[in-house]
Amino acid sequence: MTVRPLIGVSTYLEAGTRWGVWELDAALLPAGYPRLVQRAGGLAAMLPPDAPERAADAVERLDGLVIAGGPDVDPSRYDAERSPRTGPPAPERDAWELALIEAALTAGVPVLGICRGMQLLNVALGGTLVQHMDGHAEVVGVFGSHPVKPVPGTLYAGIVPEETSVPTYHHQAVERLGTGLVPSAHAEDGTVEAIELPPSEGWVLGVQWHPEMGKDLRVMRALVRAAA
Repeated sequence: MTVRPLIGVSTYLEAGTRWGVWELDAALLPAGYPRLVQRAGGLAAMLPPDAPERAADAVERLDGLVIAGGPDVDPSRYDAERSPRTGPPAPERDAWELALIEAALTAGVPVLGICRGMQLLNVALGGTLVQHMDGHAEVVGVFGSHPVKPVPGTLYAGIVPEETSVPTYHHQAVERLGTGLVPSAHAEDGTVEAIELPPSEGWVLGVQWHPEMGKDLRVMRALVRAAA
């Protein structure tokens, strides 16, 4: 029997969430993330925010890690002043996910960062972010799409060799790349749409878009294969 790789996915922690007659704090994750892991051949495990010192123990039990999309990274994490256009901070989630990334990089566990996850990967390695840009989230609460072009010779180009249209919803982007990271895809306006570490550093990829909102399984399948 084939053993499916266990892929951990980071989650939101939201106060006062309502369902049915209940209003309670909840660990939440849009269903597109675990469904994408499952469709790509993996087993999905939710990783709600926890004490950062427990991240290594969590990662030790995983075959692969996904840092999911979500709120803006606190600009203090990359020594920047907060822009008026930057959303409210999520300190527990920032601390937990940064610890997960550090633990995964140390242990050689494959990592995929999605949207915020890509941005946080960049920050974890010393990079900075553009705190607001227009044109990549056209209607509030509605995913758009635009083409991204792979950089030849990169990990991402080996997974998706052609220019392709991707589901997108973001207003921040990579500014200065973190140590060791290279861009592996761009939007038509030059925005860095994917980043990665060289193969010698393990399987580490971040994408600015939301593959969980589309039908293309190739990026997640590549993570699952690397985790197997």
